[in-house]
Amino acid sequence: MAALDRALGGALNLATGGLSGGVLGMFDARGRVLGLGRDAWRGLGERLGNADGRVERAAVLEAAHTVIVVLAFFDALENVELPFSLDEVALTRREQMLLAGGRFPSGDGFTQDAAQVDAPRPAPHLPYERHVGELHAWYEHLAMRMADFLRGLAVWEGLDEADREEAARTLHVAVPGIAVRIYESLYARLALEAPEFGFWSGQMEHQATRAELRRALVGLEQALAESADLRHRPVDVAGALARAHQSALGQRILDAQEAPEGILVPTLAQAYLDPDFRVRAVDGQGSPADEEWWARAPVRQDLTEYLAGALTSEGLTTAPLLVLGQPGAGKSVLMRILAARLPAAGFLPVRVALRDVRADDEVQDQIEQAIREATGERATWPDLVRSAGTAVPVVLLDGFDELLQTTGVHQNDFLVRVARFQEREAEQGRPVLAVVTSRTAVADRARYPQGTVALRLEPFQQAHIQLWIEQWNLTNAMNFQAMGLPPLTWDAVAPHRALAGQPLLLTMLALYQAAGNDLRGEDDRPLDEADLYEALLGSFARREVTKDSRISDDEVERRVEEELEQLSLVAFAILNRRRQWVSTAELDEDLAALVGRAPTQPSGLRAPLGQAEAAFGRFFFVQRAQSIRDGRTLSTYEFLHATFGEYLAVRLAVRLVSGLLDHRPVLSTGREPLNDDLMFALLSFAPLFSRQMLRFARARVERLPDAERAALGPLVVRAMGERELRAEQPYPTYLPRRIRVASRHGIYSANLVVLALLLTGGTTAGALFPSGGDAGSSWHRHALLWRSALNEAEWTDLAVSLRLRRTRQGRERDIEVAVQRGELEAPDQVDAYWLYRAPWEEGHTVWHRTYWNEIWHKMDVSAGTNDGVVLQALRPLFESLGPLVTTFSGDRTRLATSTAHDVLRLWLTGESELTVEEIVELYGRIGAALPVLASSDAVTRRLVPILKALLDRDLPRLGPDETMSVLLQLLADPAGVFAVRISDHLRTRHPQLRNGLVHRFDGS
Repeated sequence: MAALDRALGGALNLATGGLSGGVLGMFDARGRVLGLGRDAWRGLGERLGNADGRVERAAVLEAAHTVIVVLAFFDALENVELPFSLDEVALTRREQMLLAGGRFPSGDGFTQDAAQVDAPRPAPHLPYERHVGELHAWYEHLAMRMADFLRGLAVWEGLDEADREEAARTLHVAVPGIAVRIYESLYARLALEAPEFGFWSGQMEHQATRAELRRALVGLEQALAESADLRHRPVDVAGALARAHQSALGQRILDAQEAPEGILVPTLAQAYLDPDFRVRAVDGQGSPADEEWWARAPVRQDLTEYLAGALTSEGLTTAPLLVLGQPGAGKSVLMRILAARLPAAGFLPVRVALRDVRADDEVQDQIEQAIREATGERATWPDLVRSAGTAVPVVLLDGFDELLQTTGVHQNDFLVRVARFQEREAEQGRPVLAVVTSRTAVADRARYPQGTVALRLEPFQQAHIQLWIEQWNLTNAMNFQAMGLPPLTWDAVAPHRALAGQPLLLTMLALYQAAGNDLRGEDDRPLDEADLYEALLGSFARREVTKDSRISDDEVERRVEEELEQLSLVAFAILNRRRQWVSTAELDEDLAALVGRAPTQPSGLRAPLGQAEAAFGRFFFVQRAQSIRDGRTLSTYEFLHATFGEYLAVRLAVRLVSGLLDHRPVLSTGREPLNDDLMFALLSFAPLFSRQMLRFARARVERLPDAERAALGPLVVRAMGERELRAEQPYPTYLPRRIRVASRHGIYSANLVVLALLLTGGTTAGALFPSGGDAGSSWHRHALLWRSALNEAEWTDLAVSLRLRRTRQGRERDIEVAVQRGELEAPDQVDAYWLYRAPWEEGHTVWHRTYWNEIWHKMDVSAGTNDGVVLQALRPLFESLGPLVTTFSGDRTRLATSTAHDVLRLWLTGESELTVEEIVELYGRIGAALPVLASSDAVTRRLVPILKALLDRDLPRLGPDETMSVLLQLLADPAGVFAVRISDHLRTRHPQLRNGLVHRFDGS
């Protein structure tokens, strides 16, 4: 600390001499906080130049910031008018620091005492305006403490009541605002001396614009160059580690084997573009895995400036920065770039690929393993820190999600363990910064230490993609010309933004075109999703197949199909477990259950490759996560983009359905059941009708020949009906997850119904369930089965994907069903004639069912979300007017509706949306039902006021004939209770209308 006091220019040295406890005037020239502060920030640049390394520099900056915070407050006191002289206020240095810091000084020097002042500090992840607001609140609190302190002094006792109120108001209102303005002025001057202050507040001028995107964090070295001069540079193993990381900039973004022959892949320095990002402190409110949690954080374009601020603030020494992103977003590449840039900025990076170190080891042991992997040297962590000189170690822990995926919840406290490691290192005088990367999807499975900040990488925007394409074309200009290939263009990539937004998938599109393929179809239109995925996956599978020179040209397409089928089994392994990845062990079990266990191939001294690793490890669009635990390598597989897996699952499902055409019965007489065993095994664990998968399924089905589609529709219906009557479970060892047998049948049935509808273009419930009796009842029973088998989101996907229309021939009813196209519209009005299979009769018909009270109890017992929402909304209707729910009226020309429907429609839409004819018709339906409802006193008591209010609203708008029609329909039973009460209301509220009615019918 003596060195720090010297670095601060001696003006802060109150730890020596006998002044520390002496009584000083608050603004005494020698001992006052005001004077100390003014002396502290003057010449800060010179004192920073004397700081030895980043740790000492950071301490100087933190102390300087605390000084201007305290200085601004006491300076504000000097600038306001108070009813007493500040010279009359005597404070010891101890009291001055206690007042500002809220605790007693340590006696170890002003630097440490200043650190005790718990004032808000700027942070690169917070908007500067929020920091200023927090500082204003802190100044208000400080002013309140100041006022409380003054009340115990003689100078306060000498004031009259008016002066005391004025002094208190000045302290509480004026001082905080003035202090903030002084602070901002001082802060701006500090930023001129030390760029870190600009990075912390986000007030640095961005040298890059959206038209001039930065590459490979090139601005980081420049931003921190002035503060990166080290007196003691890394040597020995630390120097070797720095050199190893710096060499990464010249490495290619992909292995050369992944590129078509003759195509060059750009280097990291050339191709990596600084992405947009969002950043936010993890505060326990929501999860960084949720999109809604990120909605409150704005998109930023200043990644270089943010990292410069984060790396020079104290936040990263107490908790790690968590970098999140989708697969292929560039998290690992960012760590490699950061590791390459940091040595020149005064840091010593240590990149730890968590997939390559033992998962159960302590953080320090994992770091030491990574050092040996990068340099070939064995070194302990303390040895490395000592050899780093005055460079600050930065540990980059890449792939936390791989630990979570491969070990389950075993590693969910990893971030907490990292923070504990940082805490221990700080106590040992070896502060270390930490950055951890992870996929966004698993961020909800982690425990977060206090102070964690999360940063999410955003997809590439158009400017990023265009600049990336420019570099790709520049790198391969001569190769394209020699091979007769056109350059990649934005117009070709733009229709596929969902893929091009992730850097690795953009690379995949570029490689696809560079292999001689076209991102446009034969009609020069962009390939649609299904065609693009088929072409992409087929192209990469074909390239893998043709690497084996022993495969003849005649065999290539068959082997390509085999590769795609195996990839489809990976897709089903993921889909049927309802997550985004599958472990190697799980995949091996699936393959053994479905296709039999193939003999494994020994690979030198290594353990034999399993089926999964042998089949899928070579496709770069299948990402393999791994960790090492108990000496074993644990691996998981997932697709770089979830839609790859969804497409492959749908692709295989449609192929399996097409295979029904190959059914050949053994006997010529009778009918053998269709062999749908593999279909049932794969399609009975998860639905295929999410919106994206439904689009893929429609596209695959539409590519089948018309005759094949026509033949397959009835076969799918037959397979569904036969499966419902079979008890055996095919492929019994295939169990990606344990669910009820009834749920499997429900999921399978729902999947086949959707496939049948796509094949036929739409059909009827009677055709789907030909042996089920009444078609409406059959559909209802199956819908209940589907609902019980699906979770809420899946049930919603199914419901919104279908369009229903109820039909009737005589007393036989049916439902026309089709897959929804276009925007979702309101369902058709339900006809009560159809519900009850009631016969159509001439004239107006009214009927009533007495079980209305049972309906809401059945909804209650179901305890479902949808029933609960409807029940909650309609409870007042059931409580007050329950019989109206099961009282219906209609005629041959119109749908039959309940009286509850008619009253609600008249009430909610009659004033503005209905025509006069519709209003008259609704009154007619209600009037026809009144004699049935008159037997209930409770209904009469509650319905009459409603009808009176509706009449008061509607009668003035109706013509004479329409008015007479409405009244005649409501008063059709003159002796009825409704007619009497409505007539009385007309007498008092509408006497002219009533007199006209009486006159028309001669007073009867």
